[in-house]
Amino acid sequence: MRADRVFAYGAAAGLLGDLLLGDPRRGHPVAAFGRAADAVEHVLYRDHRGRGALHTLVCAGGAVALGVAASRVVRSSPAASVALTAAATWAVVGGTSLAREATAIGRALEAGDVEAARRRLPHLCGRDPQALDGDGIARAVVESVAENTSDAVVGALVWGAVGGVPGLLGFRAVNTLDAMVGHKSPRYRRYGWASARLDDLAGWPGARLTAVLAAVAGDDPRGAVRARRADARKHPSPNAGPVEASFAGALGVRLGGTLSYGGRVEHRPVLNTQGRAVQVTDIQRAVRLSRRVSWLALGVCAGARLLGKGRNR
Repeated sequence: MRADRVFAYGAAAGLLGDLLLGDPRRGHPVAAFGRAADAVEHVLYRDHRGRGALHTLVCAGGAVALGVAASRVVRSSPAASVALTAAATWAVVGGTSLAREATAIGRALEAGDVEAARRRLPHLCGRDPQALDGDGIARAVVESVAENTSDAVVGALVWGAVGGVPGLLGFRAVNTLDAMVGHKSPRYRRYGWASARLDDLAGWPGARLTAVLAAVAGDDPRGAVRARRADARKHPSPNAGPVEASFAGALGVRLGGTLSYGGRVEHRPVLNTQGRAVQVTDIQRAVRLSRRVSWLALGVCAGARLLGKGRNR
């Protein structure tokens, strides 16, 4: 079986597995990677960019090497190759867990239980929940659904189409390292620099594809395109900007504004200024849009892989 078909069948099975099963409560491969990366950090840490770059190389390179080795073991068996691709896809995507967490917060807000929503919010994003009221929590959830659609699903599929199982594992490793050490805290401002920059680079194609597909799949395609063109560059993140702006336009809401991370207040530009304020009901709308974008991304990535292979024959 050709490698392009292995990816198409395996990625589809893995995404379906995520839809049906979600993430395991215990023993998730990404959690195991996180523990290994933490152990490497304990050995390598110095407040220095070079040490941080070495940490990124060891951890991300190790994940890619594992993918290469596993792919070589099963390359003589098409069925095993598809199964490995499916398992890797399931392990690295997180669309169902994203939807479940967002939905749980939305239900708490609908029931008027803001405290329950605040307790749940850290499972989804790093915002300071005590600084948010119900509307602020709803906006944070929609923004997180948008950004994580790219980080947790589309970006992985893009790199899986490019590099197979090594691409899938490498992308998730880079994204996890950024979440662990890529933020601008005193400890990681220099040590996490390489992880943050590599995550920006790895996330670039997936973010642009997510923005395009949000416009295609959203309720207001023209609004999504308009918001992305007008506001994406205003966002401090080169990848979150296009995604959040496109989601904002597609949903007809305003995103951005004042937010708080660990007591640090940021005043971000408003995305889609023509939209209305986020409401609790927009959480489920964002979840549905995220799911549509995820399946469209699978079609685009698998199709591109099949088409590219066909042209090279």
